[in-house]
Amino acid sequence: MNLMMAVLVAVLYTGGIYMILRRSMVKVILGLIFLGHAANLLIFTIGNLTKGKPAFVPEGMLSLDEPFADPLPQALILTAIVIGFGVQAFAIILFKRAYKTVGSDDIDQLNHTDELDR
Repeated sequence: MNLMMAVLVAVLYTGGIYMILRRSMVKVILGLIFLGHAANLLIFTIGNLTKGKPAFVPEGMLSLDEPFADPLPQALILTAIVIGFGVQAFAIILFKRAYKTVGSDDIDQLNHTDELDR
């Protein structure tokens, strides 16, 4: 299972970096999404998520009994999802504005925007 998750994370990172290096703004956004999902799956894989009891200490006990769910990876994933959504929304709005200005989806066309302002 860990090997399959490692391969999936590697494929998502590879696809995300490849998409970010493309010329199209839509592919850059898709690359950001792939990288966000890869980071989330990496944290899940490192966190060794197990099906078990919640991470609460029962009344009258001093420590947790095994197996218990580790709440730290879950909190990190929730934070990463919110931050990733914010970055993706900002990138979409930024690329939409750039598309209105330039009139093209090609990132290489953005080099010529300085000439349009003069």
